[in-house]
Amino acid sequence: MEPTQQSMTRDCFIGVDCGTSSIRAALVADDGTIITSSVQPITIWNPKEKFYEQSSEEIWNCCCKVVKAVCDGVPASCIRGIGFDATCSLVVLGEDFQPVTVAESGESNRNIIMWMDHRAHRQTDFINGTNHPVLKYVGGSMSLEMEPPKLLWLKQSLAASWNKAGHFLDLADFLSWKATGSLSRSLCTLVCKWTYQADATGHRCWDKSFWTQIGLKDLTGNDYSKIGNDVKSPGEPIEGGLSKESAEELGLTEGTAVGVSLLDAHAGGIGMLGADVKGYNLPEENPPITSRIALILGTSSCHMTMSADSLLVPGVWGPYYSAMVPGLWTSEGGQSITGKLIDHVIETHPAYRELSEAAEGSGRSVYDQLNHLIKSTQSESSVPDVAYLTKDLHIWPDYHGNRSPLADASLKGMISGLGLGQSVESLAVLYVATIQSLAMGTKHILNTMASAGHSINTVFACGGLTKNPLFLQIHSDVTGMPIVLPKEKESVLVGAAILGACASGHYTSMQEAMTAMSQVGEVVRPNVELKEYYRKKYAVFLKMVEHQREYQQIMNS
Repeated sequence: MEPTQQSMTRDCFIGVDCGTSSIRAALVADDGTIITSSVQPITIWNPKEKFYEQSSEEIWNCCCKVVKAVCDGVPASCIRGIGFDATCSLVVLGEDFQPVTVAESGESNRNIIMWMDHRAHRQTDFINGTNHPVLKYVGGSMSLEMEPPKLLWLKQSLAASWNKAGHFLDLADFLSWKATGSLSRSLCTLVCKWTYQADATGHRCWDKSFWTQIGLKDLTGNDYSKIGNDVKSPGEPIEGGLSKESAEELGLTEGTAVGVSLLDAHAGGIGMLGADVKGYNLPEENPPITSRIALILGTSSCHMTMSADSLLVPGVWGPYYSAMVPGLWTSEGGQSITGKLIDHVIETHPAYRELSEAAEGSGRSVYDQLNHLIKSTQSESSVPDVAYLTKDLHIWPDYHGNRSPLADASLKGMISGLGLGQSVESLAVLYVATIQSLAMGTKHILNTMASAGHSINTVFACGGLTKNPLFLQIHSDVTGMPIVLPKEKESVLVGAAILGACASGHYTSMQEAMTAMSQVGEVVRPNVELKEYYRKKYAVFLKMVEHQREYQQIMNS
């Protein structure tokens, strides 16, 4: 969408999202409408298995390109604020703020250990073995995707880089620093990924005993200056706004409001959870925000919900006070690979080439081609729903370990019921079973949250996988819950823009901005006739992980 005369005279905000493989920006109106957007790919280095690295310099340069693109033709005076979100990747800078390498090969520009990097498995096991009290706020077990294991790996494995490092930042905080020159950190990044402590009494601090016990006492020096000692709430204005240098690089005005940043999943949550659902025939006409869960679907998936009280959920990260919405506790479940697993299953099947050629010939994506094919397979099999095609085919989806609710990186994928089929039809059925397994993983997380006291009855979903109607329908059928899709599909970008709106003072609170800038698009409802079938499939699903752990015990005995 090109900027219109109306959009060029109303207050607008910019949201910048640093995802796994691209940087995106959007110009967003004060009602949450995306006026225009832009995207730039970014490089991922994968030098060996489980190692994933990026460049902070490349990422900032791409941020400048996409922001300039969305602001083209728009008076700078109309742009009131900007906000950033990013993956929970670790950025390493020297005292001089130049990149410090995290690569074993030594390339200085590769100074980011990505969120999905699993090099620090030994360090993670060591940290979890301490049973330190801070671990209760990460579901009882620290994830490989959090920052302390990566920091410990760096100290133990790349001593030169560790000694040269002057600043360690979450990627979202790096972007805020580049924009403003402020080394303040987001409460969201620190409580969710660094073990910073915060509660409803106003208590905010690092736990020195944790860093000492895991061998990183050196990070506590100079009032924790290397990892952050000025902590602000998401959406809070960063003093001074855009610096002169960054304003020139971004094509904006010096002093433009910059909101304290968020992790990308949390941005997706605030970009859609505030929508008014009256008139949509959902479980409650005027439900509290705590009855909703945000499902952010992409390479991996995140399950974000909030509660008025502190609810500890085994295997689920949090609760984190005010990490997303001030005054509420945030809990975060997740699946380490979602879209990436579907792609893996499709692309490693013998019929992938045939599928790709058929999709290209019909002008469809491979996913649309599979959805079309599975309908034909259903008709030929005389079953009332595609779900029944997988009666004897079951998958446990943790090809990259389990993030939630088992928090077990050692778990692997499992398939029961394979035959000798190599046709596109057999691939289509395997594709359905893969989506079902991911949906049952979500159900596993929801059930665990419910057991701990959460009361969730509606799913809100955003991200690339929401473009797949079969994926959404299966998730609604398996969970038994309606899935609400936002009017603006790019909720993460809207969420980032909300940070800028809050920082500018256009809205007086995060919740006011969320309500004003979020609207319902459509609702996917569960097929109640499949309830008993999926009850049985879910029972098999749970048996599979039980069996896998039995196999581990046998082989390790």
